[in-house]
This record gives sequence, structure tokens and C-alpha cells, in this order.
Amino acid sequence: MIVMKFGGTSVEDAAAMRQVIEIVRRKRALSPIVVASAMAKITDTLIRCAQLAHQGHEDDAQRLLNETVAARHRDAAAQLVTTEPQRSVLLERIDHHLNELRTLLHGLAILGELSPRSLDTVASYGERLSTLILAAAMREAGLDAELLDARQFIITDDRFTKATPLMDLSAPRARALLLPVLHRGAIPVTQGFIGATPHGITTTLGRGGSDYSAAIIGALLDADAIEIWTDVDGILTTDPKLVPHARLLESVTFQEAAELAYFGAKVLHPSTILPAVEKNIPVYVYNTKNPKSPGTRITAREAQPTPPGTLKAIAYKQGITVINIYSTRMLLAHGFLHAIFEVFDRFETSVDLLATSEVSVSLTIDDTRHLDKIVSELQKFSTVTVERERAIICLVGEGMKHTPGIAARAFGAIRDININMISQGASEINLSFIVHEADVPTVIQRLHREFFER
Repeated sequence: MIVMKFGGTSVEDAAAMRQVIEIVRRKRALSPIVVASAMAKITDTLIRCAQLAHQGHEDDAQRLLNETVAARHRDAAAQLVTTEPQRSVLLERIDHHLNELRTLLHGLAILGELSPRSLDTVASYGERLSTLILAAAMREAGLDAELLDARQFIITDDRFTKATPLMDLSAPRARALLLPVLHRGAIPVTQGFIGATPHGITTTLGRGGSDYSAAIIGALLDADAIEIWTDVDGILTTDPKLVPHARLLESVTFQEAAELAYFGAKVLHPSTILPAVEKNIPVYVYNTKNPKSPGTRITAREAQPTPPGTLKAIAYKQGITVINIYSTRMLLAHGFLHAIFEVFDRFETSVDLLATSEVSVSLTIDDTRHLDKIVSELQKFSTVTVERERAIICLVGEGMKHTPGIAARAFGAIRDININMISQGASEINLSFIVHEADVPTVIQRLHREFFER
């Protein structure tokens, strides 16, 4: 049994869904479970509709819903399902969802507020609509597909917009709902991104959470493999927008993939691989638009040992802010680090990189919503400076372990670029440093030449 997740661009219109159906047909013998995202950009549109409604612009919200969300889904459904009465039933169910959305937007306009709980409910309709159409289109194409509501078996806590799955509660429900469908030879079709609390209240797993959903389902059912179908051939040596000739990686380890995902490689959601790691389930990244590409395999360890000094890929993460914290005493006093991180914990702000000296601490964040409050709290016991518009450059590779010369080659290639901060040691396969955002293209291109083109 395999889990196949299809992203937003893979189900963005009727033509894309037809391609998905043919890919699933070719995998039919492997007992696939299909997990789908919302159509491309639909989630953003739904969120915008909710924001407009709660700001008092209900007419604009309803118009956007009708002209974009309703039009795209009804058009795809009409193209994919032409047999009656199936076509009429599908369009009726789509209209039912759309009417619920219209009612929700009207309620937001009356109340003039938009809670995370309400936002999750509105956002969930993207996946609910896309999977409704995809399952019907699969049946029209001769595949026995059964639509299952992910909220019935992905049980989460109540941290709306970024819920955490409760695996112990989800496992028996997933087995009870999904396995009977597989056993009778049908293909379960369900939603990524969404779940529900134990009381049945709709939640979402955070942006990009459809990948996470696929890995959760794979882990709950002990799948043989998890396939992430997206719009790129797999994991590349770096961003092809900056280096068009970046190479496809045949395989990476779970740890390498986690580092690359966290530090900016957008192929995978950073949390995707965690359930797979725990169950040692291989993850494959494929391109829906180019299904003949071999893709990238992600496993617990390499089939062949990586040669020493081998660098796998270069990632980067923009929108970084550096916070420099100087002790008001000559040396870092006992409890200084605790006091610093207590501030970040209080404002629920994650730290990316950290570097320390005897009298100072430098760290980076990418969430600046509470920056002013954080700085104000830190200034009660330290001197603080802030550097904005920075980027993290991250070199990743299992072969870097205990290999001298990697840093010398990297910094030699960019010897004329100013580097704000360096971090290595927390992970043996990661060398990270900070540069100005404007220098990112130059840095990435030079490093790629140094490590992959020589």
C-alpha cells in the first residue's frame, strides 16, 4: 500500500486532474491512497474572502468567491464528469459547499471578527471541493474511488491554523475507515491539510500541511511508501530559479531532507518527513507534469555510503532578522541564556540559528510579528541591535561529517561577500551562515559552481 499526495498545481484544473488520474491508474496494483490539496491558489483566495467579509466588505468577498472559487470548481467538474446523473449530482454537491461558504462569509460580516477557528473552517473548503471533484472524475474514468473526509480520522488538538495530530486517537479511526476501502479493491481519496478536534471541530495543519497529512496517513497505516507529487522533478542541488542547470538528486537521507526543508527548499513541508522517519517509510518526490522523471528518494540512510566531503545541496531562507544581544555585564552571567529564551518562548517565536561569545548572543528569526515586544523585553537586561533583510545560506550533506576543507572552499568562493554570522556543529551535516538578502543570488551561484560544477 502506498500514499500518493498531489499538490495544488497537480489538481489546479481539469487537465491537471486528468493527468493525476492516469498516474494513479498506473499505480493501481500498489493499492494507492490518494491525498489531494486544494486547487492552486484557492486557499489564498478563501482566506482573502474571509478577510474581506470580516472587514465589512461582504459584497467584495461574495463576488470573489463566485468569480474565482465557484467558477473554477464548476468548470473543472463540468469538463471531467459528463455522464448523467453523476454530473448533476456532483454540481449539486459543489453548490452545497459553496452555499455553506456564502453563509459563513455573511456571518463573518455580521460579527465583524475572524477567529483562527473560523479561518480554519473557511480554508478547509479548498480541499473539500477539490477532492469531491477528483473522486468523481476518477469514477468517471473507470476507477473505483471512494471519497473519505479526513476530519473523520485525522484527529488533532485545538491549535487552530497550526494543529498537531493526535496519533493515538487518529490511528484506530484511520484503520477503521481506510483499510476496508482498500480491502475491497477501491481507491480511498481524501483531503490533505485538514483535520478535526476530538469534538469534531475543523482544524488545519498549517500552510503546506498536505504533505504532512500524507506522511501521517502513511505512518498510521504502515504504508510501504509515501509519494509526494508536485510541480518539480524532485529535490535539486539548489533553487533552479537562481541556477537553471541545478541537478536532480537521486536520493537524500531523512536528515538531509529535513535540513533542506527547514532552510528553504520548498519541495517538502518541514514536518512532512517526521512521521515517515519514525516508521522508516521511504518518501519519493515526483513531478506530476513530468511523470517519467525518476524523482528523488528519501530514506533513513543511503543505499551506498556517501563519499567524504560530498555536499548534497545548497538551500537558502530569506526574510531573516538577526538579533544581537549583548550582556550588560562583562561576562555572560548565570541564567543569561535562560532569560533570553524565556522571552522568545513567551512570544511563541522560534529561533533558526544561534551563535554565542563570552559577552554576546546572536540569533535569527523569520517571524517578526512580535519583534518590537521581544526587543523591549530583552532590553530590560541587555543591549540589543537588530539587522533586517538578511538570509540564511545552508550547505547540506551527510558527506560533510568530519571532512576538513568544506568551510574553506565555501568561504573562499565568496571571499568578497560580507558574512554576518556562522553556525556549525549543532548538525554535523549542515553549515549555515548569514548574508544580506541582496547577495543571495551571487552567493548561491558561486557556491554551486564551487561544489557541483568544478
